[in-house]
Amino acid sequence: MRYKVLVVDDSTFFRKRVAGFLNQDPGLTVVGEAKNGKEAIAMAAELKPDVITMDIEMPVMDGISAVRQIMAANPTPILMFSSLTHEGAQATLDALDAGALDFLPKKFEDIARERAEAISLLQQRVRALARRRLYSRPVSSLSRLREADRPALRDKPIPPRAPVTGGESVRLSRASGKRYAALAIGASTGGPVALQTILTKLPANFPYPIFLVQHMPGTFTSAFAARMNNLCQIKVKEAENGEPVQPGCAYLAPGGKQMLVEGTSRACRIRIIEDPAHQAITYKPSVDLSFASLSRIYGGDVLGVILTGMGADGRDGCHSLKQRGATIWAQDEKSCVVYGMPQAVTVAGLSSASMDLVDMAANILLEMSV
Repeated sequence: MRYKVLVVDDSTFFRKRVAGFLNQDPGLTVVGEAKNGKEAIAMAAELKPDVITMDIEMPVMDGISAVRQIMAANPTPILMFSSLTHEGAQATLDALDAGALDFLPKKFEDIARERAEAISLLQQRVRALARRRLYSRPVSSLSRLREADRPALRDKPIPPRAPVTGGESVRLSRASGKRYAALAIGASTGGPVALQTILTKLPANFPYPIFLVQHMPGTFTSAFAARMNNLCQIKVKEAENGEPVQPGCAYLAPGGKQMLVEGTSRACRIRIIEDPAHQAITYKPSVDLSFASLSRIYGGDVLGVILTGMGADGRDGCHSLKQRGATIWAQDEKSCVVYGMPQAVTVAGLSSASMDLVDMAANILLEMSV
């Protein structure tokens, strides 16, 4: 099966470049090219692509407006191309809130060491979003889901899958009674909206520190943290080296670096570093590194949550936490944009429960007795 892709950009050169890269993949075929948002809306309705790649700044109609209208009329997984600037970060976050599912820097040299690696990453991300269409229809913004909206996530059957450890999706009816000292959440593709869905439901008096690891470029994490801080009752900030950890504050790992903790569980400080010596780390920030660091400080008194994302980052970190008695949860397949990271944790037998995104915040509050 070849997934159909619509490429949208006002630059003829960039459209041809992206189309050429995608057509090199035997599982993808570019079925159309649009030069502005208005054309994109019409071609999305006519061609019914499995994925759309979308530029942000275009004449006639910009990408964010196009995303909003496409998601209202013909919901389709959309990958945004963004500049790695503060303004580009803000616009990309607006696009994600409008319903786009993922983004990549528009300059391919910003995402890979070499051309072949950049092409492969683009193809992987598009294929991942295309497969998402097989599972469920994307919604305009998961951050605005209500209980009544949940059937929209289940309007197509889930293909049969071999049983995995973790069982069916659950909504807790009572807490386990376990003691906690921290909440840790890791995410990648689809994570910004998923994190917003959870964090906006936490009360201002949340009594534990929260550690967030979201795969994002460095210029994006400060903008994302500021946006979350404006939307949430809890405090959300980009983590800074040396700052003391406080309850009721969510610390977002800065893009391009690693977030660790040091000290003791009663007197903990943030440590921001480049990659550890003699270690080749794929992700910056890395869920594995942050979670392993938390296990050394907080032991088993951590609730670790793995949300939507490609790959397996978080599996090793969750193993470190689990060995010390921590509780690990994973987002369920139905509500994930990409069921990669949660699946890795679940298949490894590390997750004690799989949960729908819309239930996650309520389950966290119940389990942590907030």
